[in-house]
Formats: sequence, C-alpha cells, structure tokens
Amino acid sequence: MSDILIEAIGVTKHYGKFAALGGVDLKIRANTVHSVIGPNGAGKTTLFHMLTGTGTTTGGRILFDGHDVTREPDHKRVQRGMARSFQVTSLFASLPVRENLRVAAQGIAPRQAMNCWRAPIGERACADTVAEVLARVGLERLADTPASVLSHGQQRRLEVGMALAAKPKAIFLDEPTSGMGIDDLDDMKQLIRGLRDAHTVVLIEHNMNIVMDISDTVTVMQLGRVLAEGLPGDIRSDARVRTAYLGNMITGGKA
Repeated sequence: MSDILIEAIGVTKHYGKFAALGGVDLKIRANTVHSVIGPNGAGKTTLFHMLTGTGTTTGGRILFDGHDVTREPDHKRVQRGMARSFQVTSLFASLPVRENLRVAAQGIAPRQAMNCWRAPIGERACADTVAEVLARVGLERLADTPASVLSHGQQRRLEVGMALAAKPKAIFLDEPTSGMGIDDLDDMKQLIRGLRDAHTVVLIEHNMNIVMDISDTVTVMQLGRVLAEGLPGDIRSDARVRTAYLGNMITGGKA
C-alpha cells in the first residue's frame, strides 16, 4: 500500500488571466510533517484552499487517501479525514476551551452537533476525545476558561486542538506560530512535532527555524509553481532557493 496520503497532480487555479497556480505536482507522505514555504504571492494559501476544498481548481486532480476528491466540497473532505486551521484564529470566544473542543469533535456529524433539544451526554459529549485533546495541547488547567481570555499562543494551541478533535488523518496548519512569543513558539513546535505519530501535518509557516527543525519534507513555491522540494538540509543549501528569495532568512547569513 502506498504511503502517499495526499497528492496534487497538475493542479492549476486561474483568476481571470492570472494564474495563481501553474500546474502544481505534490506528494505528501502519511505521518510526516510536510511544510510549504515561499514568499507572499507564491501560491501557498491558494494551494491549501485547493487541497482542503475551500476553493475549486481550474485544472488538475487532487487525491486523498486513494480517493479522487477534486470536485468534493470541503465538508466531504472533512468527513474523509481532513482538518484545517486558518491563519486568523477562529474560535468560539465566549465558550470555554472544553466546549470549543466538544463542538469541533461533533462537527464531523453536524446533525448531532446541531441538536439543541438534548443535553450533550453520552457519545455526543465526546468526553474522552476532549480529555485526550486537552492533554495533547496542554490546556487541561484552562478547560473551563472562555477562549477569549486565553493568551494568543494558547488560542493558537486551542485551534490546533479543535482540528485534532475531529480525529483527522491530515491536519493543515496555516501560519500556526504567527504573532507568538518565544515561549509559545517552543510549545507549538513540540506540539506539531508530536502530531506526526498519529497524523499527517501539512504546514504553511514563515518561521524558517521552525520549518527546518520539525519538517520531514519542505516544498518551496514561487509564482504559483514548485521551485524545489526535499529534506530541510537540502532546501537550506539549494542555490536556486537561496537565489530566488530566501537568502539570509534560511541560510543564517550565508547567502
């Protein structure tokens, strides 16, 4: 059985005459951290939209876990085992941490999740899943705290937890460390690194230290195309990558 969980084959996306994606080929192995990097406008977020179903492709195919999901909407892909966090934190601010996770866990069965006439008991309470995720993201002591009171770093961890609560095969993280302080960065790095034990992580991240430290594979995009792909060390030393745009940011001053 192939270890490729996600595959993009010649994926294109046009907005009028502008080609945001110009034929992207990508293979993402199961139980790895696969980072997609590139300058603003490279097509990273557009590619995320195509892979997760929040946008529609102009051409090409997308395969997930052996299924052609190219024309499937995002909620169908969620049911197949995809979960995504966005660059802008999206939480239920007035709800406690525990309830945010419970809602997320119920999201894969929306009819049950939206049943407002019964108290959340039994399976609908998702107690075991919530407890497991609370421990995984390090928010057990804050389980009954409203999400709005959390620090920015804690909110980002909760958002990852909400993705985990759906028990996905693949988690797409868009700039999960954006705006974080040093202490929060370390916590998030350890969290992401540990996810590959049970999940596949697809990561967009501008913090090159984190990308190079936790990634199994790095794909570099430029102008809607794949410029380079390989192990972090190979990408760090790739002359094409350094010349194109990363320079000191990835080489530590050795351009």
